[in-house]
Amino acid sequence: MDLSFFQSQTAQQLRAEGRAKDLLLLLGHRGVEVSEQDRERIVGCGDPDVLGLWFRNALTATSTAEIFASAGESGTAER
Repeated sequence: MDLSFFQSQTAQQLRAEGRAKDLLLLLGHRGVEVSEQDRERIVGCGDPDVLGLWFRNALTATSTAEIFASAGESGTAER
């Protein structure tokens, strides 16, 4: 059985899209306001590691600024 698809760029993109949707769902559930610009930043991020970091930050954050603020992040590394 060929499992190469699961490591393909398409599969990685699909996982990133799912993580972005989960992040937005979490933020909505917690009542954190997300601007259109921040929403585009989240949805446009294709790096699963960055999205994972943002998701962990979102567990306790009260604003998107807290979600994006992390050690060593310049704000453009995920693009």
